[in-house]
Amino acid sequence: MNPWPKVRLEEVLHAKPRPVRVVENQTYREIGIRSHGKGVFHKRPVSGLELGSKKVFWVEPGDFVLNIVFAWEGAVAVLGEADRGMIGSHRFPTFCADESQLNAHFLLAYFKTPEGLQKLATISPGGAGRNRTLSKSGFLSLEIPLPPLAEQRRVVAQIEELAAQIHEARTLRNQAAEEGDALLTSFRRSAFGETPQPDWIPLSNYVGSIVNGKSPATEGRRAGSDEWAVLRVGAVSFGVFDDQENKALPVSYAVPPSMEVRAGDFIMSRANTVELVGACALVRKTRTKLMLSDKTFRFVFREPRKVVPEYLEQVLKSPPLREQIERVASGTSPTMKNISKEKVLALRLPPFALPEQLRIVAELDALQAEVDTLKRLQAETATELDAMLPAVLDRAFKGEL
Repeated sequence: MNPWPKVRLEEVLHAKPRPVRVVENQTYREIGIRSHGKGVFHKRPVSGLELGSKKVFWVEPGDFVLNIVFAWEGAVAVLGEADRGMIGSHRFPTFCADESQLNAHFLLAYFKTPEGLQKLATISPGGAGRNRTLSKSGFLSLEIPLPPLAEQRRVVAQIEELAAQIHEARTLRNQAAEEGDALLTSFRRSAFGETPQPDWIPLSNYVGSIVNGKSPATEGRRAGSDEWAVLRVGAVSFGVFDDQENKALPVSYAVPPSMEVRAGDFIMSRANTVELVGACALVRKTRTKLMLSDKTFRFVFREPRKVVPEYLEQVLKSPPLREQIERVASGTSPTMKNISKEKVLALRLPPFALPEQLRIVAELDALQAEVDTLKRLQAETATELDAMLPAVLDRAFKGEL
């Protein structure tokens, strides 16, 4: 237990609303606060006309602010210089600390601890999903442990130093993973170039035909393991097939056997965003009772095969093939594009023989394994780093830091 005395917040923290007189032709930007102590963000600019009769308030650097709907899960913040001139709705009440007694950042750190979050939860009744509205009067009546101001500053300085070290470590891991991805892209550029060459040959040399499935009415939910399902658009990404991206089919629907997705299938997304239309994957494993949708293609290869599916997976996400796919994709929607079977079969590929295809696949697989290892270490590091700060906060408010 820490030896610090308990103080009611109302003794050291005071509500500070600053009502805004909204002008129709003036532009405003509202703040928002992310849960789990992740700080402030700024919403899109709006005019006074758009705000209408909405009650809004000026905020200032140094304000202690919370989102009264999500305070219980850590939607609290201290505003900085970047937030000067912003406004907040009635859901973001502002408070000013008595600086002779309370450091606002110390209070912020306290409300990131399990004890502090529990206190916010006790004054946030409600049960509509995650929406639990905090009582402002209940907030100011909370008791918090409060050491002398010099000790508060010392604790805040140590927490901020650790937070900076955690941020640096996370950044270095992220950079390593990004450099790995860049290395893969660089290899694809060296292997396939930037643009199609005159001697490149159409995909139809390798693929005899393309089939696609159907999209009957569904149950609108993910299927259980023993139910038939149809693929969702998100099931196919670049080299990744996710059989959990599906929707359950009614029991009454009879799936044609030829439409079932099986290991070894090579499939492509027929309709998606510009960045993902034409994304393809080799199905290495899949659940049973899964049907092709009308937005997915399955390639039927010519026999004897002259292409390695793993190679095709790589070349179809290379810069010159992505350029071809995005150029011929059509559709009036700016967010959803389609590509026809005829245009897919007309895509032009490097005329590499099987030995060269296998070499390229082997080198890319080796690089991918290194990148995957980096990303796994990145994820493990992130988990470890995420656990460090709460542990330090816990020690700090037990007087052990």
